[in-house]
Amino acid sequence: MQPLAGLLVLDFSTLLPGPLAALMLAEAGCEVIKIERPGGEDMRRFPPFVDGESAAFAMLNRGKQVIALDLKSEADREKLKPLIARADILIEQFRPGVMARLGLGYDDLRTLNPKLIYCSISGYGQSGSRADEAGHDINYIASTGLLDLQPGPVDAPVLPPLLAADIGGGSFPAMINILLALRARDQSGQGCFIDIAMTDAMFTFAWQALALGAAGGRFPKSGELELAGGSPRYALYPTKDGRLVACGALEQKFWLAFAATIGLAAELIDDRRDPKATRDAVAKLIMARPAEEWAPLFAKADCCVTIVKPLQEALRDPHFVERELFAHEIKTASGKTIPALPLPIAPHFRARSPDKKA
Repeated sequence: MQPLAGLLVLDFSTLLPGPLAALMLAEAGCEVIKIERPGGEDMRRFPPFVDGESAAFAMLNRGKQVIALDLKSEADREKLKPLIARADILIEQFRPGVMARLGLGYDDLRTLNPKLIYCSISGYGQSGSRADEAGHDINYIASTGLLDLQPGPVDAPVLPPLLAADIGGGSFPAMINILLALRARDQSGQGCFIDIAMTDAMFTFAWQALALGAAGGRFPKSGELELAGGSPRYALYPTKDGRLVACGALEQKFWLAFAATIGLAAELIDDRRDPKATRDAVAKLIMARPAEEWAPLFAKADCCVTIVKPLQEALRDPHFVERELFAHEIKTASGKTIPALPLPIAPHFRARSPDKKA
């Protein structure tokens, strides 16, 4: 039996943070009922489409039941009461106060179901002067100082390729705190309210910069942080054929192995003397050869240096295939299949559904 089998989740959320948290709960055994407005949530209209269905929506909402209700309708809200009465977990992602105005806030529902674990996910949390402020991932990482740590010229800024706030500040903290709340309920018999602010966890991601500021009184500027452009040991270097080498040779033994592999001059190995000179020399050496020549040399050196792979190439990597990261599929209404979203759940906890490949 899966660890969360027998638990009912009501998922009122949309787009990414809440739906991904509810997906993980579903994969761990929960029954998840997604409450959508008539016509469906916005993610249903996100391309690309497979047989008229959004691939992103399908990935994030696999294994959920869907009920369409107009929450502004008293009659439709009445239909929710039997579900709320037996639900274990509720996830919502509206702006603060919206559910309460609909008569579906935590204070309203806990009288109906004292064991309910009620998780609200929002940008800035349920309290504070910015609670009602609109935002998306880029705004949350910008307002916490995290985005300012990224290197690059102001006239050619580069956006991070990951939605750190949505997933790292929304989905994952929601999942963690829901599991903690379930454990607390085992002990007390009572549910609780969980306030997940996606922005809050962005300070967690700035751990190294916070440590530097606390210890020395000066916070790093853009490009100065060791893990964000401030060190030649942790950097991206272009190859002759336009690929990138991802160097993570932080520890001295890895750095020395890397330096020996590329033939870095002895006087530049101590990168504390002149980091820019060392970086420029490394860049020149890496640029002298194509990626296919560097790859076996770095693999042999085992020095935390990797060729950057396009996603389509990474999907074919034997290591990830062997670990069955893509062993689940989603079937469309016409019988076509697309890969299910890989999730950080141990295989023995994750659902083995009819969608699983033979």
